Amino acid sequence: MEGGGGGGEFSCRLCGLSTPFSYFGQKPPNTRAVVLLEESYVMKDPFSPDKEKFLVLGSSCSLCAKSVCVGTDCSLFYTRRFCLPCVKERLDQFPQQIQAEVAKKK
Repeated sequence: MEGGGGGGEFSCRLCGLSTPFSYFGQKPPNTRAVVLLEESYVMKDPFSPDKEKFLVLGSSCSLCAKSVCVGTDCSLFYTRRFCLPCVKERLDQFPQQIQAEVAKKK
């Protein structure tokens, strides 16, 4: 899906989280000068009346392209989004700090 897209249903391919999203891209609507570091699935924050507040739900793994949520059991962001299965497959290619964080999850 190209950036700037409207809503739909976001679903994490790892944990099964499924929820409507209102925007996909790097510049969520109704926000001042916010540019996300990755194209993300975003929804308006349901807990805030402020139209500028939003929640980032997830993105696509930069290696396998699976949709994954931002939950720490499903993905991590290190210059780009990576799902944990891809991180574990290529763990030696990540910095020591990332390797240590992933080792704690086992």
